[in-house]
Amino acid sequence: ISISQSGEAEQRAKSMKSLLIGFVFSIVFIYVLIAIPLKSYAKPLIIMSVIPFGIIGALLGHYIMDIPVSILSVFGILALSGVVVNDSLVLICRVDDLRKEGMTALNACRRAGADRFRAILLTSLTTFFGLAPLLLEKEVQAQFLKPMAASLAFGILFATLITLILLPALYLIAKEIKDTIRNLYGIRHAD
Repeated sequence: ISISQSGEAEQRAKSMKSLLIGFVFSIVFIYVLIAIPLKSYAKPLIIMSVIPFGIIGALLGHYIMDIPVSILSVFGILALSGVVVNDSLVLICRVDDLRKEGMTALNACRRAGADRFRAILLTSLTTFFGLAPLLLEKEVQAQFLKPMAASLAFGILFATLITLILLPALYLIAKEIKDTIRNLYGIRHAD
């Protein structure tokens, strides 16, 4: 006697495997796209660190809205992965610009947060409220899009909070680690 998946369960498993491969490919592609212009291996990782928090926000949104996670939810999470990187990129690029002007890392993080707060918050809130009518829609025709909208809306909202609070801290921690390694190996570099 053997048990195997067939029908809808088999198709769902194939779809999830395909989506996982697509997700890994998109993460690598996003990393490369960010690493080349920034000329850094570490900064893209800092910028992309908000992606897991976006996923957590998406899952919390499904819980809050009592929407089951589906294939369309995963599509929304895939899209979310690219979108949440934007706010982080805006913030880190501003920090880098301020560092080039001679500011310390701590002051640059503080200033960048203040300078980009409105832009980051407004872009995220407009996306969330743009998706809100779909989330609140009761018609049957809209029900299949609600999981994707919940993933995007709540993921962006949660990742934005993380971007504004955690990302500057991660930047400072990464800088401390870099400085410590340089001091251990006696590498001199103006940074």
